Amino acid sequence: MKARIKGILLSCLGWTFIFLGILGLFLPFLQGILFLLIGLYILSHNSLWAKRILLKIRWRFPRLADKIDKAKGIAKRYIRLN
Repeated sequence: MKARIKGILLSCLGWTFIFLGILGLFLPFLQGILFLLIGLYILSHNSLWAKRILLKIRWRFPRLADKIDKAKGIAKRYIRLN
């Protein structure tokens, strides 16, 4: 039961970061790409499509690899809190 609740909370957290990332693409004070990457990393623990998107981004845009690693570090801190 606890694992299911944690999975639901992680999914909600991931989608929240995706939403903030989309907002950040239009608002100048939010870092949209970083929030999108954090959301994708959190969602990649439960969904294969998010993991594939992250791999495609890393392959297609190698300069974003540093941002992906930074997003993973931030996401790991959020995952530990839940």
